[in-house]
Amino acid sequence: MQNTDVNLSNAKKKFEHKKAATEQQVLIAGGGHVGLSFALLLAHHGIASTLLEKNSYPTISPNDDSNRSHYLDSRNTALSRRTVQIYQEIGLWDELQSHACRIDAVQISEQGSFGRAQLNKAEERVESFGQVMENAWLGRKLLLAAQQEPLITLIDNASVSAVTQQADGVTLSFNYYGEEEHEQQLQASVLVACDGRDSTVRQLLNIGTTIYDYQQTAIVGVVETDKPHAHVAIERFSPAGPLAVLPLTDPEGDGNDDYQNGYRRSVVWVCPKGEENKYLEDDAHFLATLQQAFGERAGTFVAAGRRGAYPLTRVLADKQVADRCVIMGNAAHTLHPVAGQGFNLCMRDAHVLAQMMSAQVLKGEDIGDTQLLKRYEKARLSDQKRVIRFCDAVVHGFTHPNPAIKLARNVALVAFDKLPNIKPLVANYAMGLKS
Repeated sequence: MQNTDVNLSNAKKKFEHKKAATEQQVLIAGGGHVGLSFALLLAHHGIASTLLEKNSYPTISPNDDSNRSHYLDSRNTALSRRTVQIYQEIGLWDELQSHACRIDAVQISEQGSFGRAQLNKAEERVESFGQVMENAWLGRKLLLAAQQEPLITLIDNASVSAVTQQADGVTLSFNYYGEEEHEQQLQASVLVACDGRDSTVRQLLNIGTTIYDYQQTAIVGVVETDKPHAHVAIERFSPAGPLAVLPLTDPEGDGNDDYQNGYRRSVVWVCPKGEENKYLEDDAHFLATLQQAFGERAGTFVAAGRRGAYPLTRVLADKQVADRCVIMGNAAHTLHPVAGQGFNLCMRDAHVLAQMMSAQVLKGEDIGDTQLLKRYEKARLSDQKRVIRFCDAVVHGFTHPNPAIKLARNVALVAFDKLPNIKPLVANYAMGLKS
């Protein structure tokens, strides 16, 4: 296994020796979790790609200490069962799973109300409902895999400046901030933009967005409780918004081993916009607020780490295909974090497009054909719309103060918990198995 420093150096040398405009199959703008995952999916199908990232990638090595350096300081992502299957498909899950903590059960309730429901993996006959993983670990492993994959060329410190489309390809212009700043161009059959909510590529293509401000802020961080999590995720609804406490791994070892005590939990606390500072600056107040909201379900909240605040808005691209360009990830749809659907929806998008491009290559046809990309867009709309409707229904339905609506949703929770044949449908949906 090569040292990462050598891989990164070789990638830059390979880039620097290209002509001003070099033919590539796929260009990917944005090298976050979605962009890296999509590049790895393409490589799994034998398709080469060049990935441009505006930030500088860290220098890491496969031999770096894999233990968590900060017990309570991390952001985390809930990976659905379908997302786990996708990483298994490309042979990456064995590298990821040591820092993943499975979800065996999901408890759902509303603060100050009688409605209760629970999903249990034994009842649904699944290995788990998903896994919770630290973002830093996921990003580290995706980057290492991409750096070691000969079909992927990584170019960091690259800021996109222009997109020009031709009948048979697309040209991406960008400023490269290496030892000397200079503008470069790359050509490809297709450009896929995974460059985030405020996507530069989307703006350069004059693709508009529909934006909805939830008037909420998500406080995200890690806490410790005196009661083991037992691989249970807790979804709790309060007048301020939806809340979640998810199981995390212990500082060392595999988070899926039964012997772990598991006192670390990922928390997402939603508050009205403008109230975030009091939850960020005062640990005691934050812990007391969590305790009041969750009661004794998670035990006693005894410690809190550094937290981040993220304004919640829904941003939807008006279209996801423009000739030979595809808008993907948060550039296509940035969602409310309720139920942890956003990243998993992006992964299903990436998986479908990679499969469609692979089939196109096997037929010897144009990988950037607009009709192919339009078929991809149409194929994904149903799943996307369903997830967006679900997220909005949960957010608005569980924060509406009307007593009649509150009664109705609690009756619905009880019915969901008791009536047969409903749980499997919802469970499959949450796991990303119905798209």
